[in-house]
This record gives sequence, C-alpha cells and structure tokens, in this order.
Amino acid sequence: MPLHYDLHIHSCLSPCADEDMTPQNICAMARLKGLQMIAVADHQSAGNLPALDACARQEGLLLMPALEVCTREEVHLLAYFGDVEAALVMGAWCRELLPGILNRPDFFGRQVYRDAEDNELGEEPLLLLMALDAGLTEVVRKVRALGGVPVPAHINRGSNGLLTALGFIPEEDGFTALETDRRLPLMADVSAYRVLHSSDAHNLGDIAEQGQVLPAEDVIGTLRWLGGQNG
Repeated sequence: MPLHYDLHIHSCLSPCADEDMTPQNICAMARLKGLQMIAVADHQSAGNLPALDACARQEGLLLMPALEVCTREEVHLLAYFGDVEAALVMGAWCRELLPGILNRPDFFGRQVYRDAEDNELGEEPLLLLMALDAGLTEVVRKVRALGGVPVPAHINRGSNGLLTALGFIPEEDGFTALETDRRLPLMADVSAYRVLHSSDAHNLGDIAEQGQVLPAEDVIGTLRWLGGQNG
C-alpha cells in the first residue's frame, strides 16, 4: 500500500521551529492528518530523532531519520537514513564542522532537546543554522558513506534552494531525488528524478495533510526508491 508522507518537518531543536514542535506533538499531529511516514530533519543535528522514533512507534507511524544540512555553498540538503544510528553519526560529523558560533535564543529561537515524554533535556549551545565548513560534494559523499540518500531541499525556493544557490543541478553529484515546492515556478527539467513534495513544517499546523504518496511500504523501501532503485 502506498504511504502518505511528509518527509521534511522540523522539531523544536531547529531554532526556526515553534517550541511546541515536540516529538509527541509532531507524531500525534501527523497521525491525525492521516500520514503513515514522516521525516523530521532538523538543521545539522539528529539529537531529537531517538525520541521521535519512539513516539512514531507509539502512534503507528514510520519515521525516516533525517537531517537538513547547509553546505559551504549555503545549499540546503536533506540527508535521509535507514536508521537513527546512522543519522546520529551524521549529526556528530556536522557538529564538528559548524563554525562554533553560539546561539542567541532571544534572536534565533531556542534549540531544545527532548525525550520521548517531551521532557526538556537541555539546549544546544551552538547555532545550528550556520553553513558547515564542507562543500556540497563532500556532504553528499558523507551521506552516502553512511548508507543514506542525499536530496536537495526545496530547490526552487529561497536563497538556500539548489537552483537559486548554484543555478543548476550538478550532474557530478549524482542526485536521484529532489524536493520541490509545488507552490512556486520550477525552471528546470526534473523528469529524470524522484520528486518529493513535503511541508518543511516549522509549526504543527503546517504538517502536510494526507495526499502525497510514496510507492514503498517501509523506510528501507523508501530509501531505495529515493536512491533510484525500483522495488
């Protein structure tokens, strides 16, 4: 059975997300909206994924572990993985490559770690919104080395979309899937790619309604499909 999905949601660990984007709230809202699979992709960190994985299981949802990485070129890249452990390794790698600028919660927003009961575990002191000291190709290679699939985020939206930042889709990085914003014009031929339409939700109300579907039955099948494999 095809899966109704939203593969780009932010938790309260992303400073740009509402503080009520907690693991329990996200998963409960996704279930209420009729979704079967979600991906929570916080900026440069997988710190809330263990709690989200537990909450997703409680709600009968599939969780695709993910991060949203900002490369040196300031391209936003979704990194999808088959398990939380690989995503945590990616998050640790990203943290080492952040410029070391401290967050200003009063200006950027709090970056809150929570457990599966939504208890606050602490705040991330480093500002997660900063670009890594790693180029697009290096980040892509790291994602693949960990068994993940790199997917450029919202390629036709904002200054961090691939088409705005670079002006083209680089063939040498071998992308097999892209995320686009259906509300905006797309000045590129994406017929050769798997195309995702997700919410990039920063608040509970923006989590996608049921509608977009994946031709897979589980997380590993979805990861293979995003990687260009059939079946």
